[in-house]
Amino acid sequence: MTADLDVVTIGESMVAVRCAGLIKFGGAATVAMAGAETNVAIGLARLGHRVRWAGRVGADESGELILRTLRAENVLTDSVVRDPDHATGLVMFEQRLPDVTRVEYHRAGSAGSRLTPADADAALTESPRILHLTGITPALSTDAAAAIETAVRRARADGVIVSFDVNFRSRLWDLDSAAAVLRPLVRASHIVIASEDELKLVATHPDELLDAGVHEVVIKRGADGAAVHTRDGVDEAPGHRVTVVDSIGAGDAFTAGYLSGRLDGLSITERLARANTLGAFAVSSRGDWEGLPTRGELDLITTESGAALR
Repeated sequence: MTADLDVVTIGESMVAVRCAGLIKFGGAATVAMAGAETNVAIGLARLGHRVRWAGRVGADESGELILRTLRAENVLTDSVVRDPDHATGLVMFEQRLPDVTRVEYHRAGSAGSRLTPADADAALTESPRILHLTGITPALSTDAAAAIETAVRRARADGVIVSFDVNFRSRLWDLDSAAAVLRPLVRASHIVIASEDELKLVATHPDELLDAGVHEVVIKRGADGAAVHTRDGVDEAPGHRVTVVDSIGAGDAFTAGYLSGRLDGLSITERLARANTLGAFAVSSRGDWEGLPTRGELDLITTESGAALR
């Protein structure tokens, strides 16, 4: 059974309210789910991988929405904790300009921020091939940071590949606080994913991380593509030029594509191509994860513009 589990990801998920106009004016809105780790989990599950998401949600209808959504997307939720004392977090989106989205969080003291080391241990009872974590969760609370540290130690002891997306959030903590917590976690990982700005938070150069034992340093460049630094050199791949509808979730989609390629045994160049494809799908539709492709849809990215598939 152990070999059947491809990825475990641990972190926070929230109810997402997307407003048709400005929040302060009220009006129509849609309700869904959002969260970096759950975005990655759904992206991987749609590509046919067996994935477990672990975290905490409230014993409320918001928590039920998250669990029902994940189950519908074939993501395992068997180790999720329903917290009776703390509510599920909330995030609100308003599209201020065509390609600029403003985000408002209501997550202080949420169930997701109450993640514990025991929760991390429970999530890893069955060892996956890859453990994927982000720098968002350690910023939520001291206990959540301890949970992520526990997960990394447990995974490494069990021979599990550790993937870590820096994912710095300035609203959660300052640069110095983030660097102090994230640098040890990054150096204990096998795959590190970051934008060029985020990389500066944890290292002066990718070689610094490779010298510390990291196997792959993946640099996200948005529409300009991406690069991977390894001991063998640097591999690069161009991005896809698509019409941007909503940029939220693009980095998580990229990560799901890259990890999927790793699980499938693809070369680094091929992993980057799949990662860039998922990123392009993500920005081409609204929502954090709703537009992510199935495996059978990956080739659509090369379809001629304006084509109708009949």
